[in-house]
Amino acid sequence: MKTNIINIGNSQGVILPAAILRQLKLSLKSAVQIEEENGVIVIKPAPRQGWSDAAKQMNDSGDDFPLLDENLSNEFDQEEWTW
Repeated sequence: MKTNIINIGNSQGVILPAAILRQLKLSLKSAVQIEEENGVIVIKPAPRQGWSDAAKQMNDSGDDFPLLDENLSNEFDQEEWTW
């Protein structure tokens, strides 16, 4: 796809097609990383977007309990380990 660099306020930018944003699961205000690699502009989704907010929501709703019992052990653990 070909596009042009346009003025956006005091900066310049490009319009990203909605189809590409949907494919990458990006939306308005999604964090991205912009890099130059061998003369090419590369735009990548920032890793782990939204994890902080999701963790806070889980904590607020009481849904952040351990998935495994803390006292999970078996016969080997009880009899075979030497401490």
